[in-house]
Amino acid sequence: MEETQRQKKIAGILQEDISNVLQEKMRENAVKNLLVSVTKVTVTPDLGYAKAFISVFPPEKADAVVKEIVEMTGDIRYEVAAKVRHQFRRMPELQFFNDDSLEYMDQIDQELKGKNNPIENPDILPRRKKS
Repeated sequence: MEETQRQKKIAGILQEDISNVLQEKMRENAVKNLLVSVTKVTVTPDLGYAKAFISVFPPEKADAVVKEIVEMTGDIRYEVAAKVRHQFRRMPELQFFNDDSLEYMDQIDQELKGKNNPIENPDILPRRKKS
């Protein structure tokens, strides 16, 4: 099913505010040498749930950082709700997921440059699930 204009608008607002809250949390905890960004937010048709996809650089720390963010979901939801209280009637439940699409594209780019030719060895690139 295709997203409605309302879902897209709410997703855009949430993406910006979640990103701002995460940046504030990073500053509070004095985390350095780590880049966290919200790449995409999708909202269910009933506006009850929002999935936020998080990209982390360097990618080696991605799983640990996303796990920490999931543990702080309640605090993040509270702070985002405070920012959007005049725009939403009800704040959607937040769910956070690791977005590894940049690493996957980088791996494909490396393979196309000739380091490991996927045509000669098709098992090099792992199969991806559709989301």
